[in-house]
Amino acid sequence: MAKKNKDNRSGYVYSTNPDFVPDDFDDQAVELPSPADQTLYVSHDRKLRKGKTVTLVEGFVGSDSDLAALAAILKNKCGVGGSAKDGEIIVQGELRDKVAALLNQQGYKVKLKGG
Repeated sequence: MAKKNKDNRSGYVYSTNPDFVPDDFDDQAVELPSPADQTLYVSHDRKLRKGKTVTLVEGFVGSDSDLAALAAILKNKCGVGGSAKDGEIIVQGELRDKVAALLNQQGYKVKLKGG
């Protein structure tokens, strides 16, 4: 497996210009919205899960480590398992109301999806 380029300059092989800086390279960090500026959608899902119900949290904007940290808080407070990937948090069980309350305590705006 190839190693990833740590300085985010993938696609450029070589330049003879010593002062070359690629156009897509930014030294500025991306500013992420605060929890109060984010709206998270909480719903139930059973599709492709062998009939077992899970609670989904969608709409999170942030890094993968922030997503994993929020998922760890939710799983710990609910006492269940789950995962965080592809910008969504999956919490095992039918815990939509409890997860929504916990997200509100963390400062997020929450909207419930589904019935």
